[in-house]
Amino acid sequence: MSFKTIFKRLMAERLAFASFIFLVMLVIVALLAPHIQPYDPFKQDLTKVMQLPSAEHWLGTDGLGCDILSKLLVGSQTAIKSALFAIMIPLLVGVPLGVLSGYFGGVIDDIFMRIVDAIIAIPALILALGITSALGVNLWNAMMAIGIVFTPKFARLARGQTLQVRLEPYVEAAKISGAGFVWIMFRHILPNISPPIVVQASFNLSMAILTETTLSFLGMGAQPPDVSWGNLIQQGYSLIYINPWMIVYPGIAIMLTILAGNFLGDGLRIALDPKQQKIF
Repeated sequence: MSFKTIFKRLMAERLAFASFIFLVMLVIVALLAPHIQPYDPFKQDLTKVMQLPSAEHWLGTDGLGCDILSKLLVGSQTAIKSALFAIMIPLLVGVPLGVLSGYFGGVIDDIFMRIVDAIIAIPALILALGITSALGVNLWNAMMAIGIVFTPKFARLARGQTLQVRLEPYVEAAKISGAGFVWIMFRHILPNISPPIVVQASFNLSMAILTETTLSFLGMGAQPPDVSWGNLIQQGYSLIYINPWMIVYPGIAIMLTILAGNFLGDGLRIALDPKQQKIF
């Protein structure tokens, strides 16, 4: 299936396509944040503490008089970085390990899957908290922990898909012709198992953002002066009855981003499923 066909099918899923546009705009905003933020997000003005939304400060100010909109824009950079970094680790580590396990089977597969089962048995947030505590509390270690947490899911998915693909006639023909494992993996296995992995990655993008914001809210993720939507909610939590704007806007940003990731995942699942092809 060509990229053009996939894109057309994605456009036909209106909610998924709108989510795709939203996420693209979020990435653009994150890249341009230093240039479009109306104020220095760290500049304190104690004469304008906890102001309501106004023409001067569109989303109001926080407990130190900092502009909430500017902090929200900077926080989008943290969200995008954490999501992409947390997906890169499973793609670069989990998928190859899953392919190896599914392709060769035997003792390698048994040992590998028992390790994966043990990791999956631990709740994701608890495991992320444990890894972050062991590595040290900062944003990069939090992103590393999120990536490690998601790696077993990708490995198990890649293994399951490889178990099916390795039995296909074209893989058997490649083996008979003397092709090595690396050539078979890149030429036959990865292209044919990529659709479900792409769908899983789109779902995990939103889950990575949710996990990062949760860790930051608990004080185990981004640390000042790093700005995260999670620590923005943490800072405004104690003032919720005085100035709810401090947590409403980061909460809305988190909610919309997670919904967009989930809707995009649903759309990609339909667009990449050959059983649901339509005539365009």
